[in-house]
This record gives sequence, structure tokens and C-alpha cells, in this order.
Amino acid sequence: MEIKQIKYFLTVVEAGSIGKAAQKLDIGASAISQQISKLEQELSIRLLQRNAFGVSPTPAGLAFLKHSQLILRQINFAIDAAHSARLSGHVSIGLPPTITALLGIPLMKLMSERYPDIRLEMIETLSGNLIQAINSRQLDLAIIFTNEVDRQWSIQPLVREQMYLMGRREILEKHHLHDCLKSGVIQSQYIGDIPLVLPRQRHSLRKFLEHKIGVVNVAYEIDGLHLLMDSLIHLDLVSIRPGSACLQEYKHKLQLLKIVDPEIERINYLVSIAEEQLSPAALAAKSAIKACVKALVQNKSWPCSELIF
Repeated sequence: MEIKQIKYFLTVVEAGSIGKAAQKLDIGASAISQQISKLEQELSIRLLQRNAFGVSPTPAGLAFLKHSQLILRQINFAIDAAHSARLSGHVSIGLPPTITALLGIPLMKLMSERYPDIRLEMIETLSGNLIQAINSRQLDLAIIFTNEVDRQWSIQPLVREQMYLMGRREILEKHHLHDCLKSGVIQSQYIGDIPLVLPRQRHSLRKFLEHKIGVVNVAYEIDGLHLLMDSLIHLDLVSIRPGSACLQEYKHKLQLLKIVDPEIERINYLVSIAEEQLSPAALAAKSAIKACVKALVQNKSWPCSELIF
């Protein structure tokens, strides 16, 4: 039995017909009929009597009506109680730059709508720094790119991202990648001599790439996301980044080549202290993060990604 079935039943009895109830609820009459039929099937009894003037409750329907009104009233009381006891508190969340660019504003909007009394602290820094902050308990929640954290932490995979070689078309052509531009893929063995701009070695992405590909030709080291991406627009450089780094302002200026042999994927993990130790405010923020991530991936606002929770 569902709450909406009870609500539909009460509205139909009050209106005297399914058509009038449909107008009042602003939904189709067939949808109301289907839900009430399901309710009657579940109860194995007829609740409404159809007649030339509309519908009226059967004796069983009248008995059900009295208790349904009480149930709906109690539900409304519960909703009011929940609204009057709004969550409050403080939550610290750490995000890497690429994730902040995607998730930051949507998360802040959702938190302000759902939990206006929770004070949100957003820390943007490299994944390696976040791991240190996590292990020293300076953060409640964080998104990082490795599962190498203390066992006491809760960790959940969120998103799998494909890695790409990205740069301006003329620069990729300069490095004789015409066939790659046609196919949209590049084998990792052809990357070694291309001058790249990458984050410093302390950055988890740099370590990850060197582990997967081996020695690469690093011409510039830049940690800042926007400066690194701007360097691809203004200098004769390319980089290896997740598809999410190619934000709206860059995607029409850069070409992306999927790296294969091996195919390189990065997993984003949501980490927190053990859930039984999280405050209600932190639990609320954790739920909001997952909701935002799910919406971004499903709406194609998180490019080249796959939801894995």
C-alpha cells in the first residue's frame, strides 16, 4: 500500500468522481483508476461503487475512509515535525580541482535547498593533500582518486573516468597524429615523445599516469586546473587528463584522443570517517554529494564518466 493510493482514494471520495479528483490532483483519470484498482486488489475488497453520478464508498470503503483520514493526518504531522527540526551543524568537504569545477556549485545549491542551516566548508586542493587531511581527521568527507586510506575510513567508489590525450588539433597534427584524430584513439606507446603539461609528481594523477604509461616527456608542470587547461589553448602543448577536465569553455577548442593499450581509467572515491561516527549534518552532506554526482553523470554534465554506485 502506498501513500499516494490513500491520497487518491480520499480525493475521489471527497470529489464524488474520478474525473473531478483528476482535475483537483492535476493528473490523468486513468492513473487514479489504476492506483485505486491496485489498492482494492491488495485489500481484496471493493472500496468504491461506480454509478451514473460518479462514485461512492462501499461500506468497506467508508470504514477504510475513516482510518485513511487519520493516517494521512499523521503523515502530515510527521512532515511538519521533520521540517521544524531542520538539520544544522558544520561539515568540511575536500575536493580536487577537477571535481570542484564540476560538483562545487551544484552541491552548494543542493545543500542550501535541502539543509539551509548546515554550514558548509569546501576545501579545494590536490588529491594527495586531501589524503593527508583525511588521515589526520581534518575533513569529514572528501573525493579522492585512490582507495589507499586508513582502514577506519568508509570508502565508496563513485565514478569511473576515462583518460584522454587532449590538445588543439593543429598541435596533434604537428606530432603526426592524423590517423589518431580520425579514429579518436591513441595507443599509449605513441605518447612518450610528445611534450606534455602535467601536474607535479606529488599529484596523484601524475603518479597514476607514470605507473600506467611509464616515462613521459613533461615540458611543464602545472598543478592549477585552469592554468593547465589554458596552456593547451595558448601554447604548443598537450596533456593527459580525464574527460571532466575539458569543461564547457574548452571543449570546442580541444581534441580528445582516448588512450588505449592499456586503456586508462581513474576512479573517484567518496571517503569519510566511519558512518557511525558521522554527524547527522555530515550524513546529509554525504547523501547530497551522491545525489549531485548521480545527476551530473546521468545528465551528461560529467563528460566521459560512468556511475559505479
